[in-house]
Amino acid sequence: MLLRQGDPWPDLFRQCQLEAFHLELKDTYAEPHETEPLRRFLHGEPEESDPSPEWRALVRETTGRGVAMSRVRVVTVPLTDYQRWLLSVTHYNVDAGDDIRYVPRHLVAADEMPTDDWWLFDGRLVVFNVSDEDGKPTDPVSTTDPGIAGYCRAVKRRLWELAIPYAEFSSVHAGQ
Repeated sequence: MLLRQGDPWPDLFRQCQLEAFHLELKDTYAEPHETEPLRRFLHGEPEESDPSPEWRALVRETTGRGVAMSRVRVVTVPLTDYQRWLLSVTHYNVDAGDDIRYVPRHLVAADEMPTDDWWLFDGRLVVFNVSDEDGKPTDPVSTTDPGIAGYCRAVKRRLWELAIPYAEFSSVHAGQ
């Protein structure tokens, strides 16, 4: 495993040639830049703008080079407040080229579910999202171990088969 300090994400996406896939498993995240937009949402205040324009620019840059970006969010239904907010702003990612899909948690057996979020780049580089005990992100770690990458590819295939596209999921769960 390699600890990646600082902000390795722009370089990781710029080095990606074919596909970047993200698996998200938590019902709540503690991303510092999301605190204020989440607060506004929970208080019924209007959305001011895209809560993460730098990220969306990186998504557009990456997909503009022909790299497929996709993710599966495994979520508890009914959605947590955080996931309701995230669903309300996911259109920004989708519009930028990220194919986001949802799997209700009850459809996946607990023993078939990984415990960590990760990105899979080009089917061979796995970068684990690491959080501290309060859920705040810390430096990610990565590996090109063929066994781990193979496991992640299998998880991706299995969950993708169950996944509901954003537009369909949103039409049922938005506003709940």
